Amino acid sequence: MKILVINPGSTSTKMAVFEDETPALVRTIAHSAEELSHFDDVIEQQDFRRQLVLDELKKADIPVDFDAVIGRGGLVKPLEGGVYEINDLMIKDTHSGIALHNHACNLGCLIAHEIAAEIPGCRSFIADPGVVDELNEYARISGSPLMNRICIWHALNQRAIARRYAAEIGKEYEDLNLIICHMGGGISVAAHDHGRAVDANNALDGEGPFSPERAGSLPASDLIRLCFSGKYTEKQLLKRIAGKAGLNAHLGTNNVKEIIQRIEDYGDTHAQLILDAMIYHVAKNIAAEAAVLCGSIDAILLTGGLARSEYIVSRLRKRIGFLAPIRCFPGEDEMEALALNALAVLRGKRQAKVYD
Repeated sequence: MKILVINPGSTSTKMAVFEDETPALVRTIAHSAEELSHFDDVIEQQDFRRQLVLDELKKADIPVDFDAVIGRGGLVKPLEGGVYEINDLMIKDTHSGIALHNHACNLGCLIAHEIAAEIPGCRSFIADPGVVDELNEYARISGSPLMNRICIWHALNQRAIARRYAAEIGKEYEDLNLIICHMGGGISVAAHDHGRAVDANNALDGEGPFSPERAGSLPASDLIRLCFSGKYTEKQLLKRIAGKAGLNAHLGTNNVKEIIQRIEDYGDTHAQLILDAMIYHVAKNIAAEAAVLCGSIDAILLTGGLARSEYIVSRLRKRIGFLAPIRCFPGEDEMEALALNALAVLRGKRQAKVYD
């Protein structure tokens, strides 16, 4: 089976071609700020990014002849986890504004569907988008009936890491209770109860620990007062939640390697305070998920780019090591996870769900 994988991000488009489980081509196409400045809206980048993907295939002398094209899922309405066949309603919802955010991941289904439509017999999918919602009934309730909790988290990578860990110990993901923490530009923490993520934070919108680029949970009254202070526009305040927030707001950079260098080489005590505070809040959120699982935890899995940092991982181990065994899976397995999800459907091992 030949599968094209497309994973659009804010400053790059990752693409890969898999022949069964084997990657035949892996590329990251970087997009400069100048290139993207010509577009007023992320959705307007669809044709631009699609053509870049096709150009890379042409350079590699790979014909546009696939059994499936699978894209990173967008921020549409909340869904159960799994693989979804892209249909007209998903396309319509992505264009109509039902998508919760103007995020580049929304391009995944659009580009995948467009390329697949030109190939006879080719199917198009998304898998485990960031809006996967399997929260238990308690997790949805907030302190105000005006708003329920929702989750936006790294569902695709967390699930891929969970299955990888389960395979390594000779078990199934559905047999385990896991706490998984993905640490990247945003940080998501989820409690996985026998194959369902029954609690997870909104890692994009302002909930959970702060991260290199996101504010996490903020004092509600102070935020409301700031909204009505007249000092900031709505757009500026939203940037203070995601983008110009977290480490970026405190220290002027989202680059953790640079921050650690400032601490170790120059004795920057303020940088150390802020970074250690982030680690503290990550640990606190992981520990909170232990209560969701009633203390029955098979393992805590740390993943994402920041899991490569010994500075961060060692301090997390010190705070949460008493809860359960800790395993690190640095980086992310999103491209392989997407390919394997598509392959499972093509081989009849998994049923594609219907977006409705």
